[in-house]
Amino acid sequence: MSGKDQEIILAMKTHPDRGFRLLMAAYKEPVYWHIRRLVAVHADAQDAAQETFVRIFRAFGRFDARGSLTAWIYRIATREALRILSRHREERLSLTADAAAAGARADTYVDYGDLEAVRLQNALLSLPTKQRIVFSLRYYDELTYEEIAEATNSTVCAAKANYHLAKEKIIRYMNSHD
Repeated sequence: MSGKDQEIILAMKTHPDRGFRLLMAAYKEPVYWHIRRLVAVHADAQDAAQETFVRIFRAFGRFDARGSLTAWIYRIATREALRILSRHREERLSLTADAAAAGARADTYVDYGDLEAVRLQNALLSLPTKQRIVFSLRYYDELTYEEIAEATNSTVCAAKANYHLAKEKIIRYMNSHD
């Protein structure tokens, strides 16, 4: 566990307000972008990120310090992203991945002038949810496979398999959409 995480844990236990400020400073942006890559839309990502930190604050007393703080935070963030996706399930089931990506284009927080970034976002949206989560945690958030397994309630082998399957699908997608 990093020194930063140890400092956050100690501060959350002794001075919750200070600890929460440290937690937000360290995790606000990475958690937002993790959720954003899963839900694709800024407003949904903001809602899920806000709820993530509310849940973290309320549940911090149940955090097991033998585990990874990062993995625990990302597990909560992933659940919130999945809750948002579930809430939109009926709406999203009627859309293909390309149509969902096109719908997200109305979001002013994405640079649609960067064609590679748009293609990568479309490739990510085409992945099954579990693979998208694992790919995002490994590639963007640089979590270890152990942390990914902890964050997704799976095994290290499953995390590795999902990452490599996602990576291959993304490569195929990128190559076929030149």
